Amino acid sequence: MIRIVVQTAPIDLAAEVAAAEQAGAGAVATFTGIVRGDDGVATLELEHYPGATEAALRTVGEGAVSRWSLAGATIVHRVGPMRPGERIVFVAAVAEHRGAALEACAYLIDRLKTDAPFWKRETRSDRATWVEAREGDVAAAARWE
Repeated sequence: MIRIVVQTAPIDLAAEVAAAEQAGAGAVATFTGIVRGDDGVATLELEHYPGATEAALRTVGEGAVSRWSLAGATIVHRVGPMRPGERIVFVAAVAEHRGAALEACAYLIDRLKTDAPFWKRETRSDRATWVEAREGDVAAAARWE
C-alpha cells in the first residue's frame, strides 16, 4: 500500500502512524519534518503543481516499496503558508524488519526533497526569497542511485 497526500491542513501524526501500522508488518519507521525558524524566517510557503507533485511522490514511494519489499509507504506533505514549528512533511515505511523500514524511511525523505516539484518561499520581516535546493539534499538523494 502506498499512500500519497498533499494537503494544506496540519499533519495529524497519531492518525498517520496508526494508519501505517495497519499494514500489519513488524516495523514502522517514520520521519517528521518541522518548519525551521532559521535566520528569522517568519513564514515558509510551499507551492506545487497539482497532479505532477503527487505523481512524483508516488514514484518515490514505488521505488521504496520495490527496493525494500515494503508492506506500506506513506508520504504526507503540506503546501501553503506555514510557520516555524509546524509539521511540513511526514513519511513512513512499513517492513517486516527494522533495518529495511529505517533504510526505506531515509530513502523516502531523501528522494522526495529533490524529486518532487515544490517551490519554497521564505518570508522574513524585511524580505521574501525563493529557496533553492540545498547541496546536502542533492548529495543525500544521490547516495541512493
